[in-house]
Amino acid sequence: QELLESVLAERDFLLSKKGAAFPTALPGDLNPKRILAEVGRRGGILSSKQISAARKRLRPHETSAAPQLLTPGPTDREPTRASVSQWHFTTGTPMPSVPSLLTADIPPTLTPGNEIAVSRCSVGFSDPEGHIDSSDDPPPPSGSLLECTYTVTVYTGYGVKNKVKSVNLSEGEQLSIRGVDEGGVLLVLANETLLVEGQVIRSPTNTISVFFRTFPEGGVGTFQLHYQIFRLSCALPRRPHHGDVSVLDLHAGGMAKFRCHLGYHLQGEPQLTCLNASRPHWSSHEPTCRALCGGAVQNATVGRVLSPSPSTSTNDSTAISCSWTLEAPAGQRLHLHLERLALGPTDRLVLWSGLDAGSVVLFDSGRGGPIPFEGVISEGPAVRVQFTSDLPQPPGGFNIRYEAFERGHCYEPYLQNGNFTTSDPGYGVGAVVQFSCAPGHSLEQGPPVIECVNDRDPYWNDTEPLCKALCGGDLSGPSGVILSPNWPDAYGEGEDCSWRIHVDEDRRILLDVQLLNLSDSDIVTILDGDEVTTRILGQYIGGTSPFKLSSSTPDLTIQFHSDPAGLLFGKGEGFIINYMEVSRNDSCSDLPEIQNGWKTTSHAALVRGARITYQCDPGYDLVGRETLTCQWDLSWSSQPPFCEKIMYCSDPGHVEHATRTLSDPKLLVGTTIQYTCNPGYVLQGGAILTCYGREPGTPVWTSRLPRCVSEESVSCENPGLPENGYQILYKRLYLPGESLTFMCYQGYELIGEIAIKCILGNPSYWSGPLPLCRASQDCFDNHALEVAEAAADSSLDGGNMALAIFILVLLLSVLLGGAYVYVTRCRYHSHLRLPLMYTHPYSQITVETEFDNPIYETGGLQDTREYEVSI
Repeated sequence: QELLESVLAERDFLLSKKGAAFPTALPGDLNPKRILAEVGRRGGILSSKQISAARKRLRPHETSAAPQLLTPGPTDREPTRASVSQWHFTTGTPMPSVPSLLTADIPPTLTPGNEIAVSRCSVGFSDPEGHIDSSDDPPPPSGSLLECTYTVTVYTGYGVKNKVKSVNLSEGEQLSIRGVDEGGVLLVLANETLLVEGQVIRSPTNTISVFFRTFPEGGVGTFQLHYQIFRLSCALPRRPHHGDVSVLDLHAGGMAKFRCHLGYHLQGEPQLTCLNASRPHWSSHEPTCRALCGGAVQNATVGRVLSPSPSTSTNDSTAISCSWTLEAPAGQRLHLHLERLALGPTDRLVLWSGLDAGSVVLFDSGRGGPIPFEGVISEGPAVRVQFTSDLPQPPGGFNIRYEAFERGHCYEPYLQNGNFTTSDPGYGVGAVVQFSCAPGHSLEQGPPVIECVNDRDPYWNDTEPLCKALCGGDLSGPSGVILSPNWPDAYGEGEDCSWRIHVDEDRRILLDVQLLNLSDSDIVTILDGDEVTTRILGQYIGGTSPFKLSSSTPDLTIQFHSDPAGLLFGKGEGFIINYMEVSRNDSCSDLPEIQNGWKTTSHAALVRGARITYQCDPGYDLVGRETLTCQWDLSWSSQPPFCEKIMYCSDPGHVEHATRTLSDPKLLVGTTIQYTCNPGYVLQGGAILTCYGREPGTPVWTSRLPRCVSEESVSCENPGLPENGYQILYKRLYLPGESLTFMCYQGYELIGEIAIKCILGNPSYWSGPLPLCRASQDCFDNHALEVAEAAADSSLDGGNMALAIFILVLLLSVLLGGAYVYVTRCRYHSHLRLPLMYTHPYSQITVETEFDNPIYETGGLQDTREYEVSI
């Protein structure tokens, strides 16, 4: 209805444009002017074919101005001096707009010389799912170049994914799939060199287009794409350095929440929302985590004071001066632990026990002296921290952890890269704390156990230890971790470290390198033994993905060297290497048996290069690799397979001269296949095969595959006619299962089977011999006997002599009548009928005869009809 109203709205205007030309490639009955003429002739009724053609010719306009000739749009390669023909299509759900206008096109023509005529088409789609099929388009004018653009535009917040169904292009043709970014710029997502069947291309926004160009030389190629919509989502937000992010949902309306590590402050929005758009995006930029220059903390309990993060301004050249004030709750004091202190020559860090200018100095780096790594304790609830530097971005820095504790208690210990246990969670007097380091670290500069002492002013009897990743060492445990020096901090310049690992003589060492990230001037060397002359298992610089190595001896050495000029050339993140002892046998571990199958090995010992082959019991399929190989690093080439129960039958195949119908193309258990022979052929065997499962074993079909043989090869020939007889439904050949019925002429009786059947065989044969037709000898005697028996059945009054005499007279009349019947019926074919009181040998004949023979017309065992006999 909307299409018809749109066409009729512009009818008068279009009819006035007699000079407007339309593409000659369209058939005459699809020409828009012809359609409008038909509208007027039929009283405004369009055929479905014309409506479809007119819909493809419609293009919405945003203004009411008269339609203008379209100018060529930009393409991948514009031909020079070419005449242009252009038409537009709109398919799918029409978008609501002002009434559509039929647009006149420039007629495609060939110009003199080597110029090429160009025909352009534009097809639009808006349905949530559909097909883009180039074969649906009208052919281009002869000798012209065709350029078509297919555009799919869907609702905001949804993207379009195209799946390649088929691509069959001629040489030189171009096909590309394009997306559109937020600014409307075309992005080539794939072209004809990358498009293969089954490939899926997704658009970054709610619009995707397909550009197709073909040339007049050769045939026009074809392609088919299936498009569907999908929900677009925001990109995964980046985790801020020194912080974390948790994402609740990436689709429109989803939230992302950010937080910073202790001591860092969030710069930006703590919570972002995914906004719906042609390309969904977050409501703001991801925030950052920065250590601020100064600040005040009220009711301080646990936290960190960090050296300020470098300024983002490159032109900042002023010195810095930062001050922090920390105030614990009333009645508590603060313990400050110097976790890291690396100050430059012009840097200075001062800690005061109080906020006043005359407060006690707890630590001043400018005075020299040892660094109190065990920490300092304030005299009251407040502490002031002052940091100054002559450089705008100091190369070093500091990390101070603080915690508040009540009077009469010791402060809570802290151990970086480690953990501790305590006998008193309140850390009162007498509390004992035991420290332990994380794997790869060692306790340094302190005892493993400390105790809270002194009832008047409690304190720990010793300082907390430090857990440091050391540069080298001798390791002899069954497993452990080797970390780059100072991990998780950066390793130093000019490091020369060596770790020697030793296990029992009958054991070997397996290295699991989880992280290896070095600069190009640093190197890690792994030796198969504890001497420099032993075999090198590997040398690594830069970064690499995780890998594993095994030693051939009970000893293994790891050497690390960092460039002394690391500050100039940069440093890597470091490395994490796990080690564990393994069996000595220099062979791969045995693989388990598989259920419903078995395995065979190529060698008695599973040495390097040995293979294990898996097979399944009948009725099961192998899922996975059939053969696994023991590799050089004593690991198997893949995971062991498993046996899966077969729940389908193998395809029995097609039957020659027949068609088949499947209930399930996957041929699962329960599937039926019905075969039907072509005309002129007969099916031998079962027409329906059913797949059924059996235990144990593979599912099988219920019968063998049938055959379709020609009718002549299996038919029975006509056996001929019996003498004095004839056939019902005579024909030359009879198919297996068909019957042939015989009848005798009047006055003859049938001896043998009245019907014989064609039996399938090689060759086919009849079920019995040909019957005989014999003349009737006792026709009269039989009729007389019938009449006598009928009279004998009549009721007789023994005491009535008159009735007896009447019966004798009647009997005499019957005898005379029987003589008359014999003469007229048996010899002269009279139509006089007498009742038959006996069972005829052919009373089972049910086929209607076409000749007049009353003897064979009886259908029951007795005929109770009465006849009048005139003498």
